[in-house]
Amino acid sequence: MKGLYFQQSSTDEEITFVFQERENLPVTEDNFVKLQVKACALSQINTKLLAEMKMKKDLFPVGREIAGIVLDVGSKVSFFQPDDEVVGILPLDSEDPGLCEVVRVHEHYLVHKPEKVTWTEAAGSIRDGVRAYTALHYLSYVSPGKSVLIMDGASAFGTIAIQLAHHRGAKVISTACSLEDKQCLERFRPPIARVIDVSNGKVHVAESCLEETGGLGVDIVLDAGVRLYSKDDEPAVKLQLLPHKHDIITLLGVGGHWVTTEENLQLDPPDSHCLFLKGATLAFLNDEVWNLSNVQQGKYLCILKDVMEKLSTGVFRPQLDEPIPLYEAKVSMEAVQKHQGRKKQVVQF
Repeated sequence: MKGLYFQQSSTDEEITFVFQERENLPVTEDNFVKLQVKACALSQINTKLLAEMKMKKDLFPVGREIAGIVLDVGSKVSFFQPDDEVVGILPLDSEDPGLCEVVRVHEHYLVHKPEKVTWTEAAGSIRDGVRAYTALHYLSYVSPGKSVLIMDGASAFGTIAIQLAHHRGAKVISTACSLEDKQCLERFRPPIARVIDVSNGKVHVAESCLEETGGLGVDIVLDAGVRLYSKDDEPAVKLQLLPHKHDIITLLGVGGHWVTTEENLQLDPPDSHCLFLKGATLAFLNDEVWNLSNVQQGKYLCILKDVMEKLSTGVFRPQLDEPIPLYEAKVSMEAVQKHQGRKKQVVQF
């Protein structure tokens, strides 16, 4: 039985993906569940976070967003039994790769998969669903009538965030990074209030948002990264597609919420003063926030269940690429790690 792993070079910059033969899994104990994996979604690996957590290994397991069938349960497992269909996200310190036929996982990282939801839909939406839920419910409190700017709305994460915001009755504005993305966003139903095409670098996001909101500014901003420095100090691609942090602050309304994915965000005193005058808040969207806090496990499980329920009832649908077999996972992960491709890639077993 083979699983996919990655090795990190001594420079901590490049990683190499390798298939490794695995021994038979030991007897399932305590709160652990043995799972036959039916689908596993591919996401970029945050090697910097692994290094910060002092997680040093020769081989790191690859693939964490899984859906599958329970084969066996430990003596202390209370939520699942053999033949249950489940979905979940493996923890950062998991010894097993999701890109393997059989894995072991603690029951607190799993929830039941609704019957209507396919294996690929479950695995392909669970992570982005949790991110969108965290951003819009826990960090910014979206509600009917609020205006929400979702940057790069045609991305796999952006599409789910837009659908979740629409479900809560919000008015959505989004940016498109290409003509294809613009056309994708214009097909949304209910329609997006305004699609801002930033692909040519000439459209001013702040001006467009202020115009759309009658000069009031937006209530919630969910960015996809921001420019921190002047034009001369930024790479050409980042300069073209991302707004400057000052633009975000400008387009925020009074009492607005800025949810950022920029982990190295730096605000100067004038920036902070401007946020203070607006009574605005700033929150960081950390993908692993629920993973790093054991005391929030109950809340995390509620989010997982709600994401699956919304997927089952059609509140949102993930933007998935065609499923691929396991033997293509190595090449696909190399592309995902380099930010290539827009749709979510899922390995189907």
